[in-house]
Amino acid sequence: MPERPVVMVGFVPVAVTSLAQFQPEGSVIVIDEPDVIRKRELGPKADEAPVVRELIAWEYQLEGAADAFYNAHPDLDPAAVAPLQEYATPFAARLAERYGVPTGGYGALRVLRDKAVLRRVSRAAGILNPESVEVTGPDEVRAFMAEHPGPAVLKPANRQAALGTRILASPDEIDEAWAETTAMDEGVMVPDRGFELRMLVERCVQGREYSVELLVERGRAVFGNVTGKELYPGGRPVELGHLVPADIPGELDALLRAETGRLLEAVGFGTGIAHCEWIVENGRPYLVECAGRFPGDGIVDLIDRAYRVDLVRAFWTLMKGEPLTAPLPEKAPGAAAIRFLHTGAGVVEDVSGLDEARALPGVQACSVTVEPGAEVRELRSSWDRVGSVVTEAENGAEAVAAARRALDTVQIKVRPAQDRPA
Repeated sequence: MPERPVVMVGFVPVAVTSLAQFQPEGSVIVIDEPDVIRKRELGPKADEAPVVRELIAWEYQLEGAADAFYNAHPDLDPAAVAPLQEYATPFAARLAERYGVPTGGYGALRVLRDKAVLRRVSRAAGILNPESVEVTGPDEVRAFMAEHPGPAVLKPANRQAALGTRILASPDEIDEAWAETTAMDEGVMVPDRGFELRMLVERCVQGREYSVELLVERGRAVFGNVTGKELYPGGRPVELGHLVPADIPGELDALLRAETGRLLEAVGFGTGIAHCEWIVENGRPYLVECAGRFPGDGIVDLIDRAYRVDLVRAFWTLMKGEPLTAPLPEKAPGAAAIRFLHTGAGVVEDVSGLDEARALPGVQACSVTVEPGAEVRELRSSWDRVGSVVTEAENGAEAVAAARRALDTVQIKVRPAQDRPA
């Protein structure tokens, strides 16, 4: 009897590679949007992965898409269904419900998917949130900033990768920021039809930022980690690097985990993984947002390295309704860091120092995603970064120092885009 397939919603190459480590050939079904499959040329990539049985094109971001898919494929009988991208979370949860396999829950994922709704639900549960309102135009942003003096954050309620998020130092920046954030283009990552953009303006909470990753089985956390974050300076809160585990006192670590657990209980989260972001101001954690999916930015790899675990395998085990073979560690025996590279806007003329960086102590991986002739855009979201380095060490300070040394060794020479030769 053939093995029941696992269904992955949203094609993520690194996730396919991870599944291939423990899933037999032809046991993974991937669902993605038809436009995304075409624009990212995913067909050949799926064909090249022996673990993938089928790539199904489905407009999964439309209302009712999961129920329609279930009715079109009633005999699929998957062992598990899980989202690998932010926009896939409600669809995957509803599809899992229809097939009767573990899930975080459609209701919970609908709340987590919408930052404005999440604010209302979590605030009612006593979780600290910054002052926040939905806005439909610049005048409403001005009214908010007049009522709440100091910097504010303008951001979409329903986007990903810090896309469109701007920190407003003064009301003078509102009109330009509104024009920029409402003209976002996610390119190959989204279907051509687009979807409604809704905006929030919030008080800018001042403090260090962290994320908490919890693996949850039927509402009970079976693994937890706190990640330390560093952002690029300036008005766009794009992440510069992550450290696992965060180098913080045990009391703060416990508080952040506990608040994340309270948040998941407040939304009714069942089984899956959650990635929840917080800013700690004057010792108190304020909710930024929370996603019912794996974290991006290489954090899963950092967790595996620091804790000596296989988080992806543990996740899929729970999503299949199977027991973990052993408890997951509570403490990390080491530390791991990732740091990202951006050069400023321009056309790449030369890339050097990669081999030297890879040979430095503690460096596990170092890559650059551009080559001579490529154009680097102004840093507006996570998609605009052009390289990264991953390091391991006995403690966090050493891991971060090793990452900084490696990126200082990599040299990317750029010239202004207007100077491109004819």
